[in-house]
Amino acid sequence: MKPAASTTGTVIHEVFRRAYERGDRPALIDLRGGHVYGYRRLVTEVTRAASGLVRRGARRDQVVGVHVSTAGAQTLAVHTVVAAGGVAAPIDPGAGAYDMAAWLRECDARLLITTPDLAETAILAAEESRVRQIVSLGSALDTIDFRALLTLEPTALPTLDAKRQDALLLTDGSRLSHAGLLGRMAELDLPVRLAESDVVLATWPPDGCADLVALVGLGVSKGALVVAAGGGDLPGTGHDFSVTVVTGPDGALERVG
Repeated sequence: MKPAASTTGTVIHEVFRRAYERGDRPALIDLRGGHVYGYRRLVTEVTRAASGLVRRGARRDQVVGVHVSTAGAQTLAVHTVVAAGGVAAPIDPGAGAYDMAAWLRECDARLLITTPDLAETAILAAEESRVRQIVSLGSALDTIDFRALLTLEPTALPTLDAKRQDALLLTDGSRLSHAGLLGRMAELDLPVRLAESDVVLATWPPDGCADLVALVGLGVSKGALVVAAGGGDLPGTGHDFSVTVVTGPDGALERVG
């Protein structure tokens, strides 16, 4: 049994609705994280992990901090939270424990998702906030391994209202509903009109904004391949992957070649 994705018009439905039929085609190459995510693997891990969060007591509208260091980890974490009916709060990976704790207290987060390289900071922040569970995308002391969520018995995911349900809480305090995040994806797409044949080089790092989340969501929804360089264009990357679209410094996409 696989958990059902959210209803039409939500981020999860619009991003992943054709993921199963696209099978093992690569959707996201995370150069910094060293992972290649195929379409089917990505949607399966997101929905199963979301089901695991629900099994562990995740509530609709619950804010979940996302403090990770790579685009792949951010994609898994954010979409897992959103699929479980929660609100993902991306946090700049460079944030210190004190500032993180203050932000987590302000948004009343009880769950934090991190990566092993940031786990020490995440744990310190959790100790000074109301966070009670830390999930790590990889093994780390005093955390719950993300893979453990995938092993729990599947349960139904919540039905969400795309216009009313928040998807993201950003570090400037603004919120994006499912419809709002889809709107940001549409804005990014306007100058390039992504197609399945496109390869997008993403040089934006994970941070407390919505742009990288929207970019990866857009690429997956269109059947394109997103190559995440982790905050900088590595020499030869564009040529090696036959890149057709790149991210600009002004928060826009542009075609190359």
